[in-house]
Amino acid sequence: MTTCRTALLSALMMCSATFSFPALAEEASDAAVTAALDRIRTAGMGDAWAYQRLADLCDKIGPRLSGSRQAEAAVEQIAAALEAGGLAVTLQPVKVPHWIRGEEQAEIIDYPGRPAGVTQHLHLTTLGGSIATPAQGISAPVLVVHSFDELRVHEAAARGKIVLFDVPFDEDLALNGRAGAAYGQGVVYRAQGAAAAARAGAAAALVRTVGGANYRLPHTGQMNYDPKIAKIPTAALSAEDAMWISRLAAQGPVTLRLTLLPRALPEVDSHNVMADWAGRERPEEVVIVSGHLDSWDLAQGAIDDGAGVASAMGAVHLLESLGLHARRTIRFVGWMSEENGSAGGETYFKVNSAALARQIAAIESDNGAGRPLGVSAHVNPEAMALFKPLVKALTPMGATLLDHRDEPGGSDVRLLDAGGVPTLAPIVDTRTYFDFHHSAADTLDKIDPDNIRRQVAILAMMAYFIAEMPDPLPRLPVSKP
Repeated sequence: MTTCRTALLSALMMCSATFSFPALAEEASDAAVTAALDRIRTAGMGDAWAYQRLADLCDKIGPRLSGSRQAEAAVEQIAAALEAGGLAVTLQPVKVPHWIRGEEQAEIIDYPGRPAGVTQHLHLTTLGGSIATPAQGISAPVLVVHSFDELRVHEAAARGKIVLFDVPFDEDLALNGRAGAAYGQGVVYRAQGAAAAARAGAAAALVRTVGGANYRLPHTGQMNYDPKIAKIPTAALSAEDAMWISRLAAQGPVTLRLTLLPRALPEVDSHNVMADWAGRERPEEVVIVSGHLDSWDLAQGAIDDGAGVASAMGAVHLLESLGLHARRTIRFVGWMSEENGSAGGETYFKVNSAALARQIAAIESDNGAGRPLGVSAHVNPEAMALFKPLVKALTPMGATLLDHRDEPGGSDVRLLDAGGVPTLAPIVDTRTYFDFHHSAADTLDKIDPDNIRRQVAILAMMAYFIAEMPDPLPRLPVSKP
């Protein structure tokens, strides 16, 4: 009997050593997180709230360029929707640019073989921030170049001319899943083309539109001037019209008439919209889930970034509806003025810079409304393994990718990123994103409601998982933005 009792006690001691209380507690915690993520995924995939918010934003307000009445109406609309859902909403004041597009038109008025009295209309759109031409427009010969290097070679010929950068968008890259790389190759001409042409003494600059699907749609976007050089007006031509001018110019001199009448007005007051779902243990620590509320003025801004801001709203609303409080506060932010300067992101950073340690992570969705494929994270490389349980929970919805990124998770969170805050973004299918991006075709009909439900689920799961971590994610090295 003594021998049996001794053996039993020994076995119990071995069990206790093998299954220590801390280990059991950790296993229970992991199981609770897994169960919560499964609940979020299931509920998100069946949730229609975010898509309805997107439909309201697009159809009842429409374009939301910063400084416009529509931008502020969007602030009011989504704040009211979040408050109706029981969330604590704050409007953070932001000073934003107020740029108005005005009249824009162009035509080819002379070219080799032109029949007497014939001119040809062009499809174009003024680039954001451009100055105006004289009211009567500019008439000048065009110089077609295909790179900055080619402009430098022909710099003497550019003086007094309208320089056209005919640089195609690489649709093969986009269709093979590298749309961001294709955009990056083209957008430098949109951003820097006017400054480069002005440096050569040009009268104006045009760029071939930065986007795919050539349906004679010009795509707008912000451009930048060199403060040391006189400004010149600039616009984006549809891809077809840029190619057309190039063909004519190969045969002989081509002259254009260009009229762009935008106005830059004084900055106006606007807001970031914030809604907090309080943490149960460390409410002062914040995980951001966000999208930008403003859009360009050519369309409804459905994919850029109505889809992102509505999905981020939906993520916080979903957690509230499930009653799932993570350890830390999860904060929705609808950023203002991402398209023309990121004033909203800069303001948020300045307000929180003295207590940046409380900003645990920042997620931004600003890559359209494609099907979610996984998670990308700008974190210390050794921290990537921490996300494996999240990806496992995402696997049933087909979002299996986990990528380390070398840049911030979005434009609005770049200053937080530079301050050491880990930033993340959902990976979505962007193969057709730049067909509509910044164009008059960015409308609600381009959105698959199922993709919004999936994006709500992935954003809610990302935010909850990070906010529930026992220890916060390691900080990034402080850098220059």
